Amino acid sequence: MSEIATTAKEADHHPYRRPVDAATLILIDRTATTPKVLVGKRHDKVVFMPGKFVFPGGRVDKSDNRVPVAAPIPAALETNLLKGRPKITPSRARALAVAAIREACEETGLCLGRKSNGAAPALDGAWKPFAEAGLLPDPSGLFLIARAITPPGRVRRFDTRFFTADASTIAHRVEGVIHADAELVELVWVEIGSKPLADLHPMTRNVLNELEKRLATGPLNHDATVPFFHFYGGKMHKDVLGA
Repeated sequence: MSEIATTAKEADHHPYRRPVDAATLILIDRTATTPKVLVGKRHDKVVFMPGKFVFPGGRVDKSDNRVPVAAPIPAALETNLLKGRPKITPSRARALAVAAIREACEETGLCLGRKSNGAAPALDGAWKPFAEAGLLPDPSGLFLIARAITPPGRVRRFDTRFFTADASTIAHRVEGVIHADAELVELVWVEIGSKPLADLHPMTRNVLNELEKRLATGPLNHDATVPFFHFYGGKMHKDVLGA
């Protein structure tokens, strides 16, 4: 077990809260020599990380396990998601991957999907943009980069799986999602290692560093070890998920 340098400190002014499952999606544009990632600036008045640049994401919703998909999640991705504790089911693993796609579409207007065979799917709520475009969400191009649990003592705690996908998997754009009163007020494609990323939350930087290491070794694959960031003994630690 190795410690990770971070400015996050344990706070005890909030009662213990059990972390809730969440998913984050890091979209990568690799059309240039230096890869770019998509970050959004959070509204100054939101409770969680106000004014910070973040990757789109949020908690798993009940609909994430029921919505039809264009293709199943890869078996190797499912294997990675099932590692670690507490143990989850394959259906929960699927829901985590699908949640990353839903949150990205809700927060950025960028939807990862494929044309459905036959009639357009009868999707509503957060999935309505997919139905209007004749798409089904497609988690087959996702890779798991890291898992992180918010330290105890925080007002909100998340057990987050960080996924990545190539920008080429974006199949539809919903206009008008980003504006001054939205959760994300600005979207920016920025080169990995560039100055705009210096303001990221420490944990977000940790995950981005892991992604940069993965990209440096060649094409993404499901065989790479997945880091697990969690709070233990008053400090943040990095383990290998499932070790």
